[in-house]
Amino acid sequence: MLKISSIRSILESTLFVWIGLTIIFTLAGNSLILPDWLQVFGRSHPILLHFPIVLLLMGLLFFWIPGIDSKPEVREIGEISFLAGCNFAGITVIAGLILAQEEYTGELLNWHKWAGVIVFSGCVLLYFYRSIQAKAMRISSLLLAGGIIATGHWGAGLTHGEDFLLAPMKSDEVELIPLAEAEIFADVVQPILQAKCVSCHKEGKIKGELRMDHIEGLQKGGKSGPFVLAGDFEKSLLIQRINLPEDDKKHMPPKNKAQLTDEELLILSEWVTSGASFEQKLVTLPAKSELYQLASVKFEGKKIYSFDAADAEDIEALNTSFRSVQPLFPESPALDVSYFGISTFPPKSLSDLKSVKDQVVRFSLNKMPLAGVDLKFLKDFEHLEELHVNFTDLDAEQLKEISELKTLEILALSGNTIEAASLQHISKMSNLKKLYLWQTGLSLDQQKSIQTALPETEIDFGFDGKGILYKLNNPIISQEKMIYQDSLELSISHPIKTAQIRYTLDGTEPDSISSAIYTQPIFVSSTGKLLAKAYAAEWKGSGSSEAIFMRSGIAPIDFKLINEPNSKYKASGAATLFDLVKAEAPNHGQKWLGYQDDPMIVEVEFDHKANQPKELSISLLYNEGAHIFPPSKITIDGLVNGKWQQLASTIPSASTSALSARSELLNFELASTNYEKLKITLTPLPKLPNWHPNAGSKGWVFVDEMIFNE
Repeated sequence: MLKISSIRSILESTLFVWIGLTIIFTLAGNSLILPDWLQVFGRSHPILLHFPIVLLLMGLLFFWIPGIDSKPEVREIGEISFLAGCNFAGITVIAGLILAQEEYTGELLNWHKWAGVIVFSGCVLLYFYRSIQAKAMRISSLLLAGGIIATGHWGAGLTHGEDFLLAPMKSDEVELIPLAEAEIFADVVQPILQAKCVSCHKEGKIKGELRMDHIEGLQKGGKSGPFVLAGDFEKSLLIQRINLPEDDKKHMPPKNKAQLTDEELLILSEWVTSGASFEQKLVTLPAKSELYQLASVKFEGKKIYSFDAADAEDIEALNTSFRSVQPLFPESPALDVSYFGISTFPPKSLSDLKSVKDQVVRFSLNKMPLAGVDLKFLKDFEHLEELHVNFTDLDAEQLKEISELKTLEILALSGNTIEAASLQHISKMSNLKKLYLWQTGLSLDQQKSIQTALPETEIDFGFDGKGILYKLNNPIISQEKMIYQDSLELSISHPIKTAQIRYTLDGTEPDSISSAIYTQPIFVSSTGKLLAKAYAAEWKGSGSSEAIFMRSGIAPIDFKLINEPNSKYKASGAATLFDLVKAEAPNHGQKWLGYQDDPMIVEVEFDHKANQPKELSISLLYNEGAHIFPPSKITIDGLVNGKWQQLASTIPSASTSALSARSELLNFELASTNYEKLKITLTPLPKLPNWHPNAGSKGWVFVDEMIFNE
């Protein structure tokens, strides 16, 4: 059986091993290449850390025992406990430094990492200087105990979120947000992400290169693709992962974490379906939409109404092709009535609403032709709080009828001409909380007058856009495929039919003067890039829409990659470049060859009995936010009489800001066709530019197709 002195000797010796390894891992940082088994050891950091905490704190307690110097046996136990704690602290620090090389970054990580190193250093110093005066020893032990607690607090912040330790002491009160002010993302979607996702996707811990603690990170997406694409379930990473089986390793949240409820799953799915907006207000959704029905009940504004609900059969009968009658929110007796379809609006149908006159709270007649329609029936709606009659051609008598509705709180009259007499009537509606008067022809003096008359009402006069030019939407390009054989039809359209579309086929920016005007479908029989812009009177020209088209020409008889692509982005190897299957820009890892540390070099040989290619087209992926840039240089060499001669080269221009993922096509004309084989070299960008958030890091080159033609 080992003696105490032998145990002490062994623990002191191993302590110096941990000190040495800590220095190595601290100085080397991420430059070390670690084997998989060592990464497993690093991931044991959350398990190991409990041992040093207990042993160190227990050892420190022994230093506070009165008269311990006169009790050598007790002091011996305390010192051995403390020494064992020092050893476990060293092991835990080393595991933590290994773990930190994974997907952890940020200020919180730095605090936790350096605090752990300092605590370990403090343990070692305190052990070897344990013979100092008792008072100094106790002060040092207090400082060390505080360091242990602080380090644990920052570690908990990395794992569970910031302020995890003190969260129970904070107020649980949640500020009620008015329904009219609630935003779909900020007030409905983001709280779900905060509760179920952010702990693994935030500063200090960014799994999958996806940061979810701010909007910019969500818009950027992760290494596996975009976080959301409006209305696109297949390409939205969020929808893909939350709908995987819980046992799937890519399922999110991981199966050992709190899972999304059925309601949360539905909210996230409906958010993507509705357009995945980061700014849209909840009240702009149709009241009958599933997202509105689910989310509206969470906000102040879900007023409790004491009147009885209308008969369900009556409500069902009132829903037609031109009218919607729905509960204001689930289980509410209050009703929201909306009319739509100008050409099918029957004014007589307004009398049908008598069966629900006691339940109508919100009524929308926007853009309905109400000229000459008697609006006295509105007085029968005793609980009407919100009325929208924008752009309905109301006259003075109709406005007078509306002004006498004493229960109204929100009134929207935009697009109706309001004369002085009508303004006097509206000025008496002191019950209003909000009043919308866009494009009503009111002068500045009249606006000031009604503001003075209704000081407690929030009045919105809208925006005067006279003299301001708005930018057109980009044209829409349609093509059956990107890679074709004989000829390809390209169509361009624009939602504004009077817009003139200008286009180019050589990749240059179209202008409004010299570029070709689109009048009918374009048929192409070459490789190139279509760019199109829209122009119209009193509008700013649109941005460019672009489409790549590649004619498959001469197929190589042999090819080989000199350098292998990154193991994460190897697709089907060299065959990927010549399979005539165009990859989609958002799917980085499925059909693209990715290079970062080495240049992409491919050697290609053709049938010498046939004509050798004169033209080369290379399809590349650009996505600056994901570090995917144009190559720093492209060279094409031909083997002539056993020697490589340069046939073409270029330094592609790079963007000065992060743009969305997109395909780019570079075309080359070779200086000669008298060669035995070709060698194409794409060199990745050695350092990202200064404007990039990760300036100085290596860039990526992604390529998926090479097309050769005579």
